[in-house]
Amino acid sequence: MSEHPFFFTWQAQRGAAPLVLERAEGVWLHTPEGRVLDLGSLTYQSNLGHGNPRVVEAVRRQAAELCESTPSAGYPAKGELARALLDRAPPGFSKVFFCLGGSDANENALKIARLVTGRYKALARYRSYHGATLGAAALSGDWRRAPIEPGPPGMIHVLDLDESLGDARTQIPRVLALEENVGAVFLEPVVGANGVLIPPPGYFAEVRAACDAHGALLVCDEVLTGFGRTGRFFALEHQGVTPDLITCGKAITAGYGVLGAVLVHERVARVFQDQVLVAGLTHYAHPLGVAAAREALAVYADEGLPERAAGLEGTLRAGLEALMEAHGAATGERTLGLLAALDLDLDDQGRARFAAALREEGVHAHLKGPRQLRRPGAALVLSPPLTISEAELAEGFARIDRALGAVARA
Repeated sequence: MSEHPFFFTWQAQRGAAPLVLERAEGVWLHTPEGRVLDLGSLTYQSNLGHGNPRVVEAVRRQAAELCESTPSAGYPAKGELARALLDRAPPGFSKVFFCLGGSDANENALKIARLVTGRYKALARYRSYHGATLGAAALSGDWRRAPIEPGPPGMIHVLDLDESLGDARTQIPRVLALEENVGAVFLEPVVGANGVLIPPPGYFAEVRAACDAHGALLVCDEVLTGFGRTGRFFALEHQGVTPDLITCGKAITAGYGVLGAVLVHERVARVFQDQVLVAGLTHYAHPLGVAAAREALAVYADEGLPERAAGLEGTLRAGLEALMEAHGAATGERTLGLLAALDLDLDDQGRARFAAALREEGVHAHLKGPRQLRRPGAALVLSPPLTISEAELAEGFARIDRALGAVARA
């Protein structure tokens, strides 16, 4: 048995070892071995970096005033956060369903879609990840779905944004025409954990039209891409589309609290004026998570962080292109705001050596293999805090450069 008294997620327990964190500040994680540069925002949530005093103080203040609540209670911060989120959504959004995180948000979006449409099927991409709960995992296309099957019935997957198609056309209109009882289409505006796949212009307009034609709701999963990550507050803004539901988690609190949300358009929300919304959680809109989210949203706006991510996009892309020029193993890049992937021609052994070299260099990022990418090779996904400086980005690229050099010499 593992010597640790807790489980490690997404892996066998034998030989698993934690990244031991002592403290963190800015873009740096402090460990017993030294400082680690956080180029992954932990698990994509730390958009404000670490130790932001405004958010820390907001949570402390809320804990002293009202530390817990009931799901049906109202208190000022709850309404204020809901209104702030709706103000950032496209026109027409009128209600927020609060939950505990991104998986929970997609789980409840599935329920809302079934209650509204009366249909049990949902469609997503094979290159997708929508969460760890049973319904959200079944909806996901990546490797984490198969071990828990059979999941809830009716989950359909398409090959959109997969390199094997050879073009950028979407299969969704054709699938919706052939399938019946599809209540919702779930799409990440940019595929994140499965390799940073950016849809071409017009993609979402075509999907939106197909959903309208066939009576399916369009759900944009902004759990990883929201709150400034791609250079816009929500990544869906790049496509100019208005979905029916927007699911949120991770950076909604910048990682400083536990919270998720489903933003609901009026055309869906009005159904529940008289129909019972069969959904709820004990810690719905927990005051500490709400306090963290309210202040995080204020910091995003006050410091212009979505715009800052857009401004640093060129710097991030240039760093990746320099790595491609210097290392034959680096074969391609995709970048939007401060979300990027560097494709790597590495086999299993090379990927293991690169992971070890990144640890040696003190870099935290997301190294993906064939299971996540659904193809041979690897990709390094970068998602640094939106507060990172150009000098810190340059330091990160120097460390990645040395790690790739170590792999080449091995």
